[in-house]
Amino acid sequence: MPVHDWTRVDAGLFHHFHHQWINTLCNSLNAGKLPSDFFALVEQNVRGPIPDLLALKLTPDDDDSDDNNGGVALATAPPRTRLTKKTEAESYLTKTNRISVRHRHGKVVAVIEIVSPGNKGSKAAFRSFVEKTAELVLQGIHLLVIDLFPAGPRDRQGIAKAIWDEFIVEEFEQFPDNPLTVLSVDAGSERAIYVEPVAVGDVLPDMPLFLQPESWVPAPLESTYLETWRHFPAPMKKLLT
Repeated sequence: MPVHDWTRVDAGLFHHFHHQWINTLCNSLNAGKLPSDFFALVEQNVRGPIPDLLALKLTPDDDDSDDNNGGVALATAPPRTRLTKKTEAESYLTKTNRISVRHRHGKVVAVIEIVSPGNKGSKAAFRSFVEKTAELVLQGIHLLVIDLFPAGPRDRQGIAKAIWDEFIVEEFEQFPDNPLTVLSVDAGSERAIYVEPVAVGDVLPDMPLFLQPESWVPAPLESTYLETWRHFPAPMKKLLT
């Protein structure tokens, strides 16, 4: 299903789709996309900002080398995206001086955020969103951000650069024919951002959802988007097609 042009409808309609998509994506992850000791929850309270979707590890401990993934293989090869940036490894960040943020049901390992028009509605709102995502990465929580809205006055060079500038300021290649963005951040000591520019009419890529540094599973964006669209109100579909 090609990505629709969500700028053609009001923010409330996208808000409805946003919440339904989050639920569908969460259900898909819990239906076998994640290893057996990981699970996803929608909009749960953690210390600090409230994300759209959490991925958690059931039994948190100090040893992340457990290979028991319940038949789901964690990919270890670097994801292939059109734009990749890395920071130098921060070897001085050890387990003895890093705060581990945990949910009452387990250790939070990743967050998925779907950008809404409200996140870009004002300078303060956008700044809050960027700081929220940066805070999660600083806590060692991996990130997946889906932005189906083109850059505007708050993020003139794109949301990926706005987030990455919180860690290191550098030039980003621009893709004017692909104004939408999906990105993944590996929050390990050598942080990395993987960016895939998207255009209206494109099929969404299955982006990496990092569960451990340099280890990830594909997040089923396209299939869950399609499933959500199937249940979208028929009279409203005409506004987008």
